[in-house]
Amino acid sequence: MTHNEKGFQAAQRASELASDTSEKAASLNQKSIHRRELGQIKEAVQDCVDAITLAPLESSNHTNRLLFMLADPDVDAASLSQAARDYGQVFEPSLKPSWPDFSSHQDEPWRKLRIGFLSPDFRAHSVMYFVEGLLAQLDRRQFEVFAFYLFPRDDQVTARVRHHADHFVRLAGLSAEQQVQSIRSHKIDILIDLAGHTGYNGLLTLAHKAAPVQVSWLGFPATTGLDAVDYKFTDEITDPPDAQAHYTEQLYRLPTLFACYRPMSRHPLWRYQPRYQVRATPAMENGFITFGSCNNLGKLTDGVLALWGQVLAAVPGSRLLIEGKNLDRPDFANAYRQRCQGLGLDPERLDLVALDGDNQYLTYHRIDIALDPFPLTGGTTTFDVLWMGVPIVSMVGHSFKSRMGVGLLTYLGRTEWLAKTAEDYVRIACGLAADAQALNTLRLGLRDEVERSALMREDVFNHHFGEGLRVMWLQWLAQAQHPGNADAQMQAMQEWLPQLPEEWTQAPTPGVGLKPGQRISLSEAHERLQHLVERAKTSNPHAQADASGAQITGRQWIAVTELAEVVLNAVPHDPVALACLAEVEHAHGHTEFAVTYLRHATQAMGMEPFKA
Repeated sequence: MTHNEKGFQAAQRASELASDTSEKAASLNQKSIHRRELGQIKEAVQDCVDAITLAPLESSNHTNRLLFMLADPDVDAASLSQAARDYGQVFEPSLKPSWPDFSSHQDEPWRKLRIGFLSPDFRAHSVMYFVEGLLAQLDRRQFEVFAFYLFPRDDQVTARVRHHADHFVRLAGLSAEQQVQSIRSHKIDILIDLAGHTGYNGLLTLAHKAAPVQVSWLGFPATTGLDAVDYKFTDEITDPPDAQAHYTEQLYRLPTLFACYRPMSRHPLWRYQPRYQVRATPAMENGFITFGSCNNLGKLTDGVLALWGQVLAAVPGSRLLIEGKNLDRPDFANAYRQRCQGLGLDPERLDLVALDGDNQYLTYHRIDIALDPFPLTGGTTTFDVLWMGVPIVSMVGHSFKSRMGVGLLTYLGRTEWLAKTAEDYVRIACGLAADAQALNTLRLGLRDEVERSALMREDVFNHHFGEGLRVMWLQWLAQAQHPGNADAQMQAMQEWLPQLPEEWTQAPTPGVGLKPGQRISLSEAHERLQHLVERAKTSNPHAQADASGAQITGRQWIAVTELAEVVLNAVPHDPVALACLAEVEHAHGHTEFAVTYLRHATQAMGMEPFKA
């Protein structure tokens, strides 16, 4: 019996023994969590609905309901939107009369704004693959950056966030009212929620209207359901043209992809290690095509697996690799094979791989072509796939949760991998599999293609994101000055636009956060790095590796490595920092690493800079 089966039985027993509605609701909540892990999605959602009926003011019941609804292939955008609005209707009405007018913020349209990012995920979490670059390089001429942290524990990623942000404020353990008081005390102009309806979220804080302008972005692929949240950042593709009806927020469509990816969030320097460089497609050696998926197993519905069975049948000799939680347990793996067999997949052609965080990127060395699930498509996983050089077949959906593949592949310029029907899906997969040599050529060039595209151009994304923040601010200011008069608001904004500071039309100078509250220019960081390298060469020109052959020795060389890593955390692919790391590796006899760093430095110097 699995952990979740035992947990479900315990929750069922607790429900039978519950003496009041509070205990009954709590047991239903626990049942729903275990049912979701057991794949009983519809039953899990119903448990949440029943818990809400008993305890409507327990926000976790609403959060779980919305999270679990995402995994149900029969739930559409309208249903998600209604569930989120139900949440808003429970918590907001009593708070609205107390919302302040923020009259003290109604001043200069072009002043430096205080931007707060509210999140429980400033840690090793998928959100950080898309937030770190923005925290590090959001234009400091225009914006002062605050990170409001909702999770009770730190890790190595949290430490980097504290370097990037101008101010790091802990809110974990505080009530929503106390969190609101803290945010208002810092005079935040625009508050950006990064969690939505996910664990440890701050939605109740937003419901109190903690800042004049409140924005939803990134963490949850649907509406918050709150009137207190004014905008949602999205793009022109991932949310379809008719999506506005499903949001309480006003959609702000960026002219680039809704997010910008940075790989290796847990270990940033690993992206330069030889073992993470793109390799030849495995079919060149294997002699057969391996399709694959490393998505959450909950996304692999019967319909998805059945279609993947058609793909295997259409490509003779091909195999399907599925990576997922618990696949290292023989009982679970055998049951999964039987399920697949019942859906038309030959179990002898399945490679089931246990989920291991250390293999997040390495498993893709074993996959020729990735298959995206649907209707809940891959998110971070799809970025990982493409960065590792693996093409992916994705299905076109009808709402954000089912169109992430559409957005990514459109902004990458690879719409030929998008399928509108099951027949399209099989055809595209077969086309990619038909020529192993062509597939290999594609693979070896795909990382460079991805890194030069909107998917990873942080400078482009940060510019458009900052532009969006300023537009939101001007609109709020105009509305505050001319309430209910759309013509006067438009006229005010037109009068402000010529006052845009001239220097803001030029791209900002990158900065580097050395420690919380201490930020220097990139050029000053380069000077410090080069000084450290010279000192290290003078004091220890021929450093030796330790017995393991990997450890950097010598205090001066360690100082070079640490500062170079800080610079690369702020400005990925910075050629000076990479060249300094090459010096470190060369001094320690790590020739392969030194050559890798120099190659990346050379490639970075050929990247065309963004012009504002």
